[in-house]
Amino acid sequence: MQPGKLTFLLLLLSLPGAGLLMINAGATDSEEPSASPLPAGQTGEFSKPAEAELRARLTPLQYDVTQNEETERAFDNPYWDNKQAGIYVDIVSGEPLFSSTDKFKSGTGWPSFIRPIEENALVERTDTRFFMKRTELKSRQAGSHLGHVFDDGPQPTGLRYCINSAALRFIPKDQLEAEGYGQYLYLFEQE
Repeated sequence: MQPGKLTFLLLLLSLPGAGLLMINAGATDSEEPSASPLPAGQTGEFSKPAEAELRARLTPLQYDVTQNEETERAFDNPYWDNKQAGIYVDIVSGEPLFSSTDKFKSGTGWPSFIRPIEENALVERTDTRFFMKRTELKSRQAGSHLGHVFDDGPQPTGLRYCINSAALRFIPKDQLEAEGYGQYLYLFEQE
């Protein structure tokens, strides 16, 4: 975190399954995920870049969320209400994480999904910060902090994967092949 930025705790009593969340009050409204953290034609070899490359490629908010486990502001992020068809990948490594076919409107101000794109796409870790017990989600290959999973989601899973937009890059359905994610086009065949 840059000197002078204020980080504070906010009690969100109105959100189901929520509690104390770290909010980065110093982030600006204009911080969005970078256009393309990986070269076009990504073939599926996902890894975490070196520290210097991460700092050069990510915005300060993206870095703080993925590397320092911070949380972006609710309703002030690019994907909380994105309705386009496509997939969401780790902003750090490009590994596929979620599909728009599993996204739902949770009312929390963060992108929410009922399941990951593949069963083993995420790593779960018990998070006991802020005097509560939650399940933190990290990307499998890069170890990027993504958000948390709660058991108050809709059926068929009953789960709500509450994810920071700053940890994601969205790839529209019509760009999946060109970006090297053509194997996920099957998800949109019934549209």
